[in-house]
Amino acid sequence: MTINLFQTPEYKKLMQEHIFKTIEYLFQKNQEFAVACEIKHISFTPELPQSIHDSFDETVLFILSGYTFESANIDKDYFSFEAGFGDENFGSTVTIPLLCIKQVFVGDHPIVFNLAKYEGEKKESVSNKSSMEALLNNPENKKLLKKKKS
Repeated sequence: MTINLFQTPEYKKLMQEHIFKTIEYLFQKNQEFAVACEIKHISFTPELPQSIHDSFDETVLFILSGYTFESANIDKDYFSFEAGFGDENFGSTVTIPLLCIKQVFVGDHPIVFNLAKYEGEKKESVSNKSSMEALLNNPENKKLLKKKKS
């Protein structure tokens, strides 16, 4: 069995540091750039309208210039910025895990190419059934439910 070197913890750590240092360098040089990212792990605050979200492919290109570039921040795990989307210029803060960034471009030149896959926490909603089960695990809550029924 062959090990995929690009999915090892060592390579993922190396890529995350490389992406972080490259973007930090671009900030220091006041150089605008673009990032191509996997959309499935990106969060938007506030959430984008469904019509805008549905217009994205699996990989999306964000061009950081002007206000979007000025609003951008990075830490060792995440890259974030504010941007406007759609015809209405719907404002949202975009937060991207660094390993979801597949490429970094300056102009037409790709300067980072990331083969590591991000396997972080996936957004999962809690179902009503599991919420009710958790609520009913406490005997005090069962008493409240019985009072409501009577």
